[in-house]
Amino acid sequence: MEEVVLVDENDNVVGQMEKMEAHKKGLLHRAFSVFIFNGEKKLLLQQRAFSKYHSPGLWTNTCCSHPRASESLEDAVQRRLHEEMGMHCKVKKMFHFIYKADVANGFTEHELDHVFFGYSDRAPIINPDEVNSWKYMKMEDIRDDMKTNPESYTVWFRIVFHKVENLLKQSP
Repeated sequence: MEEVVLVDENDNVVGQMEKMEAHKKGLLHRAFSVFIFNGEKKLLLQQRAFSKYHSPGLWTNTCCSHPRASESLEDAVQRRLHEEMGMHCKVKKMFHFIYKADVANGFTEHELDHVFFGYSDRAPIINPDEVNSWKYMKMEDIRDDMKTNPESYTVWFRIVFHKVENLLKQSP
């Protein structure tokens, strides 16, 4: 049974709950999202496996998940990057934010999401239980495609994308 860490708005732990139950109840929990860029400043996107219980087959950021209760965010990021994408690379936490979104089938994502950036030119070795496909894309191409085909992208990616894009524009 996989559990998530329930938190308050300041990321203080308030408990744990089975993941599916937390998503059905829409309770705030700790999560992370990873954005891996290559040397051409293209973002590595993954298409979620069609067997996922929510958002199957949709395009999203490189990796996202939930840390375990006894696990640091950094360790959780490395674990899931390896489990989903067969990758290891240095990452840096850039910011966090809270969002709440209906992801269909009676599930709600209500997350305090810690966003990490990393850089790699290696091709992923995807886990087909987690990921259907992958591609590197320029940020402006993603933005344009999301305007035309928003239903092809996960709800949380559509929310965080603009925050990531604005942060990238501010950095040298």
